[in-house]
Amino acid sequence: MKKTLLFLMALAHCRCAAAGGAPARFMTIFVQDKPFRVEIADTPEKHALGLMHRRLLKSDYGMLFIFADEEVRSFWMKDTLIPLDMIFINSDHQVVDLVHEVPPCPGDPCPSYTSAYPARFVLEIAGGTAKKLKLVPGDKIFMTID
Repeated sequence: MKKTLLFLMALAHCRCAAAGGAPARFMTIFVQDKPFRVEIADTPEKHALGLMHRRLLKSDYGMLFIFADEEVRSFWMKDTLIPLDMIFINSDHQVVDLVHEVPPCPGDPCPSYTSAYPARFVLEIAGGTAKKLKLVPGDKIFMTID
């Protein structure tokens, strides 16, 4: 039991160090009144890592990329193992573009997915979820800091 606990503590420490030394931060996002628990990616290191190497993403989880400014954003799926929906959101928390069910990148070079309009946030959720929720440009995303 003690060895298992020590192993889990060491694994948690390694994950924190790999993500820039700080534990993951989360917040709640509401998409069409459905709550999502999202991990915050707000540094260049976290932006670059994103959801790489993850084999599973719960249907009510995601990642929110936060940028200091609003501009056209371009994302790719390098080393991402699961299909994702990319939701581009402006400073007013309004959806400005969506890319549905982006497949994992099969190998280099990986295609890029670019927003049609400037965005300050990009929300990644499990592929197919945005269609199930009937999310469209113009919809509002509600965010609450935990």
